[in-house]
Amino acid sequence: MQQYALIAAGLLALVVGAEALVRGGASIATRLGVSPLLVGLTVVSIGTSLPELAVGIDAAVNDAGAMAIGNIAGTNIVNILLILGLSAAIVPLALQRRTLRIDLPCMVFSAVLLLVLCAGGTLSRFDGALLLVFAIAYTGLAIRADLTSKSSPAEHPTADAPDEPSPWWTAAAQLCGGIALVVIGADWLVDGAVHVADDLGVSKAVIGLTVLAIGTSAPELVTTLVSTVRGNRDLAIGNLIGSSVYNITFVLGTTALVRPMAVDDSLIRIDIPLMAAVTLLCVPVFISGRKISRFEGAAFVAAYAVYLTLLLVFRT
Repeated sequence: MQQYALIAAGLLALVVGAEALVRGGASIATRLGVSPLLVGLTVVSIGTSLPELAVGIDAAVNDAGAMAIGNIAGTNIVNILLILGLSAAIVPLALQRRTLRIDLPCMVFSAVLLLVLCAGGTLSRFDGALLLVFAIAYTGLAIRADLTSKSSPAEHPTADAPDEPSPWWTAAAQLCGGIALVVIGADWLVDGAVHVADDLGVSKAVIGLTVLAIGTSAPELVTTLVSTVRGNRDLAIGNLIGSSVYNITFVLGTTALVRPMAVDDSLIRIDIPLMAAVTLLCVPVFISGRKISRFEGAAFVAAYAVYLTLLLVFRT
């Protein structure tokens, strides 16, 4: 019972910490005068990916690398099918041209790159360094595209005015406090999840794909749904695309640098290819009319329900 309480406390700390971190980081970015889409793609995405980073490093250090990789594969499936689907089902999401030209290809490339790197059964320190280089390159591309598009107002047809930013000192306090809560929450969550997996005889990869994936996606879910309801559609889309890229490149890259990880056979054969397939599914959906319709959003959610059901039936 103590382990379940630890998981619940860890999830709560992650959600509260990520919310504070995102609010503080977004306020600082807004004061620097960058667009809502760039805020979503960078500051908010990295902020909401910190739970995955903290969980990944903690899992790797505790010899649960399969849990760390399973968490990322599961989280990206949650981000695209469940969270993006729910957001589009509420309000159809219009897509900017730069999203199709830069962000979508980078999201697809990072998923395929992970598939290739994990094929050998190990994610090495060299692989981690390669992923981090791509994370830096993607950040540079996102910033450059935002600066270039400022000279063309037509490129921002769906941009919304950001909320009034907090004072500098408040934003800094939120940022630092959020990071602390995220780190503490991740430690509690991984510790509780590892014990529950051992008690139930469930593999660490499956725990990463389910409990950890849904739990560490809570910040993205809250941020995206709130942004959608408030009309900040660019922030919502940028958050999910950016998080999907940074989860693979920044989170797994950093984790592999800390400690190389063995990749379970089931992850190589099923879960990572499935994550790549879900990412590739975004290509025809995104380019058809440059929007995600309510029907497509509902179909994404239904697909996630089928995936989760099959996962629980055949893997537990």
